[in-house]
Amino acid sequence: MTVSVLGAGAFGTALAVTLAGNGPVTLWGRDAAKLRTNPKLPGVSLPPEVKATTDLAKATAADTLLLALPAQALGAFLADHAALLDGKSLVNTAKGIDLTTLTGPSELIRAACPAATVAVLTGPSFAADIACGLPTALTLACADADRGEALQAELSTQTLRLYRSTDVTGAELGGALKNVIAIAAGAVMGRQLGDSARAAIITRGFAEMTRLATHLGARAETLTGLSGLGDLTLTCTSDQSRNYRFGFSLGAGTEFDSSTTVEGAATAQAVAALAGKLGLDLPITAAVAGLVTRRVSVEKLMQQLLNRPLKDE
Repeated sequence: MTVSVLGAGAFGTALAVTLAGNGPVTLWGRDAAKLRTNPKLPGVSLPPEVKATTDLAKATAADTLLLALPAQALGAFLADHAALLDGKSLVNTAKGIDLTTLTGPSELIRAACPAATVAVLTGPSFAADIACGLPTALTLACADADRGEALQAELSTQTLRLYRSTDVTGAELGGALKNVIAIAAGAVMGRQLGDSARAAIITRGFAEMTRLATHLGARAETLTGLSGLGDLTLTCTSDQSRNYRFGFSLGAGTEFDSSTTVEGAATAQAVAALAGKLGLDLPITAAVAGLVTRRVSVEKLMQQLLNRPLKDE
């Protein structure tokens, strides 16, 4: 089997680097100047086993395609290139909910490429760790159990350990929703409201994640695994998390690099809209949606959460 990574951002590049330990890998990106050396991965260069290209037709000749594209860019990419992708094994790595359709990446992929096998690769990970060969464990979710097992063997490396699941919905939503909660956790710390407040945000945020995911058909136990609680813990407690840093900047009132992709900002708005349609109460998500659109201040966010009616846990 042959493997290509579509998307030469930090995460896509990191995946190509680690997968090169298993054999030749093709890495596709639009910017030829950044293909061999990614500025967001200083000190990391592509090994000879990684063949970098700007030729999408060449890259999509592989049997297995890892889609390492921003969640909000995936729909347009699929619309433009579905003919090259359909019938392949498509492994999505984006963590978000599409603002236009209010659906996750796997549903977008299935709609555009009905003959493809769809899988999700997600969990607690930073691109720099993967690229440097630090031990990382992720969830690989695929509804087709046999194909999922084959992909697990194909994409696991000496330092990247994949755990298999058939719950695509749960794995995908865990990865998307934790970014929203990470923004809230960052805002709390940026405003110096304390570790206790952050712990409360993480805990109640996890309850929101589980509430929405199970409503949409996910298994609750999936959310307690790597793709849910594991990823939530990492992104809410590390400065390496873009979503956490973005939230911290909002809380501290400091500037944030506008060129950095923050998936949780768009996802918060999409999930708040989805929750409204479903009649679900997701107060932290709603507060973050207001925060990222500057409709709500950090003080107002905390006031709204603290003044909610008292209830059982």
